[in-house]
Amino acid sequence: MAYKIKVWCFLLFLLKLVSNLQNCAHAAPQVPCFFIFGDSLADSGNNNHLVTTSKANYRPYGIDFPNGTTGRFTNGRTTVDIIGELLGFDQFIPPFVTARGRDILVGVNYASGAAGIRDESGRELGDRISLNEQLQNHAATFNRSIQLLGTEQAATNYLNKCLYYVSLGTNDYINNYFVPGNYETSRLYTQDQYAKVLIDQYSQQIKRLYLFGARKIALPGLIPLGSIPYASSTLCLKNLSCVANINNAVLPFNAGLFSLVQQLNQELNDARFIYLNISGMSSSDPSVPGSRVANVGCCPVLGSACILDSTPCVNRTEYVFWDAIHPTESSNQFTARRSYSAFLPSDAYPYDISHLVSMQI
Repeated sequence: MAYKIKVWCFLLFLLKLVSNLQNCAHAAPQVPCFFIFGDSLADSGNNNHLVTTSKANYRPYGIDFPNGTTGRFTNGRTTVDIIGELLGFDQFIPPFVTARGRDILVGVNYASGAAGIRDESGRELGDRISLNEQLQNHAATFNRSIQLLGTEQAATNYLNKCLYYVSLGTNDYINNYFVPGNYETSRLYTQDQYAKVLIDQYSQQIKRLYLFGARKIALPGLIPLGSIPYASSTLCLKNLSCVANINNAVLPFNAGLFSLVQQLNQELNDARFIYLNISGMSSSDPSVPGSRVANVGCCPVLGSACILDSTPCVNRTEYVFWDAIHPTESSNQFTARRSYSAFLPSDAYPYDISHLVSMQI
């Protein structure tokens, strides 16, 4: 009986989402623009021309994406692509490297594979656009917005109404703290200390974004990083205590980010910040009554990335991960939908994206 109730509740949840999507298709977007800051989980092509091994502009990446291979690190749409659709945008938010003219007024995706909160995170992979550099790029967008809209006040008023999605931290762990051969952070800081260092820097970066007009900001937490195939197979060599150690390291970061959202909502009371509990979503999936493949990715990998022109699994909706790090489109749909419209009260704090964007500020 409990199982039937859970399935019935989820069907009602899906009907609500379908209704939202139908409404979006016939109306203006719920916000005038959508700005995205992040790493490879959100990158839509910013890394394509960088000198780096962190790129996805080759098959089988994009095998299920409408525009084919674009530089997205998955088989289809990313979480932010789907959130954009739920917001009512009829086109994908352009990456910074290709955004031109008035395109920037619908938003810009600054995300870069291997990017971190810390500038050095991901450096062993090559070039990347760190969060600090992404913020510099947004400063350029802000100045271009002034030119397009006429005055700084007009640009600020416009940007105040937009949604900002800022999702980093993964590379500060799997391409920094847990790679002691390349970084000294694990020798300098305990896990609790490192989480505090990251959150303190993140706080200053988010406040910089606020100075450029951001007033509606969504901050997703991290998933249990020890459980991604790359961590368990490569960083830990299938050592279960190592997997648990990496998972535990993420806990103080997520707790710190939750507290930061509370703090920012008090300090900057003309803005609204929300925390998205991605870790909680991944551990309580009511949409999948059966088991899913979570220990390996759908495509054959070398290190963490799909092998060029390799043949991926056919049953992609049954896989949590596309390669050794990044989720499949089906996983991204699940995360995006619960971020936009919370299925459980614990999914978002103090409310979900749909409530955030509807608020008058």
